[in-house]
Amino acid sequence: MDLELSRSMQTLRQANPPAYFVSYSVTGQTSATVQGSNGALLESDQEHNRLLQTQVRVGNYQFDDTHNIGDRSMSQSSSPMLVPLDNNIPVLRRDLWLSTDEQYRAAAAAYIQVKTSQQVQVQNAETTVADFSHEQPDIAYRPLVSFRVDRRPWEERVRRYTAAFSSSPAAMNSIATFTASATNQYFASSEGTREQFGQIRYRLELYVQGKAPDGMNLSLYSNFDWVDPAKAPSDQEVMAEVHKLTAEMQGLEKAPVVEPYAGPVLLSGRAAAVFFHEVLGHRLEGFRQKQVTEGQTFTNKVGQQIMPTFLSVYDDPTLKEIGGQALLGYYPFDDEGVPSQRVTLVDHGVLRNFLMSREPLPGFPHSNGHGRRQLGYQPISRMGNTIVRSSKGVTFAQLRKMLIGMIRQQGKRYGLLIEDLSGGFTITGRAQPQAFQLEPLIVYKVFPDGRPDQLVRGVNIVGTPLTSLTKIVATGDKEAVFDGYCIAESGAVPVSADAPAMLFSEMEVAKKQTSANKPPILPPPAHDPLDPEPRGVRPTPWGQLR
Repeated sequence: MDLELSRSMQTLRQANPPAYFVSYSVTGQTSATVQGSNGALLESDQEHNRLLQTQVRVGNYQFDDTHNIGDRSMSQSSSPMLVPLDNNIPVLRRDLWLSTDEQYRAAAAAYIQVKTSQQVQVQNAETTVADFSHEQPDIAYRPLVSFRVDRRPWEERVRRYTAAFSSSPAAMNSIATFTASATNQYFASSEGTREQFGQIRYRLELYVQGKAPDGMNLSLYSNFDWVDPAKAPSDQEVMAEVHKLTAEMQGLEKAPVVEPYAGPVLLSGRAAAVFFHEVLGHRLEGFRQKQVTEGQTFTNKVGQQIMPTFLSVYDDPTLKEIGGQALLGYYPFDDEGVPSQRVTLVDHGVLRNFLMSREPLPGFPHSNGHGRRQLGYQPISRMGNTIVRSSKGVTFAQLRKMLIGMIRQQGKRYGLLIEDLSGGFTITGRAQPQAFQLEPLIVYKVFPDGRPDQLVRGVNIVGTPLTSLTKIVATGDKEAVFDGYCIAESGAVPVSADAPAMLFSEMEVAKKQTSANKPPILPPPAHDPLDPEPRGVRPTPWGQLR
């Protein structure tokens, strides 16, 4: 990589148009996957590859081929190139040479286009700021990583877990997926940055599907994440989660559909973590403050209060875990070669900063280590580990009492307790309403007269960020972590969010989209009393095979 960088820059910086920046990122990936469904094995394999991503920037730091043109931005996304697994220097140099040439030609063509378009586009503070920031070169060589996984025990485990789901007729389909991955990344740039590091991740995902009598599709999901093989979840822990999901699916199948509602809502810590990721996090990504197509909800609100003063938010990709739970949003360097940094976004309700890549903003000329991407995409500013902290924490029991008090005060028949969210989406572009939609998994009606909570289904949370953030009136005193993969303009990246339970004085929910297809006419074969005993293995309650 060093050799080709020197050779390429010596010539390309003299070309017309000149290249001023070249970077190479070589990522070695080893992954093992074991997947089971309904008591049977679907997949068991292991892969190993090495991928090259090259970036060439033409022009200069102030104005280059990535410059935004009116209502669209120039993208340098390209398919990553497969390169040899062994360190065959001549062959690796050949691949680097070809990739550099391809990316230079694409960047040169884009540069000519943006130079021409600049003459007819309106210029403002966002479009006149530099296209690429000056950053200090970083040199860091961290250990490479590898793992050894015997897939056979996991093959038996995914069979057991999904067979246990099948013990209930409410589970129409179930999937359990175990993945282990070792990623070794090498980064080198013409500025002098040289970085090497490796990461290992393990994940177990549980997924179960059902269908209500009215045709509504039902699904529940849970996951375990760890980085130390010794901290893998035990069979007892996983089976407890399987039992929990099974019972919840049975409850959802019989639960009534919620009616549109606006009133007091209590989110569990995990649900609140997803809420902040979607509602606040995406709107604080730096590149969104620069593009004229974006709603720019918080662009001009730095130094202003945007939420209650008892709340603070920061993003810290340097954290590997919280309370013993691994954080997926950890990384030592971002995908532009900048060391990851803790960034205070909101301090006691006041907006202080944005998540920054190497795409500067007025008043924010430097990266804070949040330029991220999936292979094949251009890095942009993205979240890592988004942490919400409160100075007004109370016990969950006290939050429930406050919820019931608000229900009575507002004259509502009930309030809502949302225990978990699967995710959702947020609209940040100005061509559509600045709204969000979150998809709860488990929702209960809470009644002020002391009746037991009632499980309901078909719930979507809807709202707008500026209003919703001001409706938070209290938080719990314990936090919960959400680990997942966030999909945005630069692809899917691993993220985490950590937050306490939160009480909202008002939140709006709407009915979820449903299906008109009725459930299958016949019950599952294993649960049909008229079906003769099938030959072979048949699941019995809670996955014990006979």
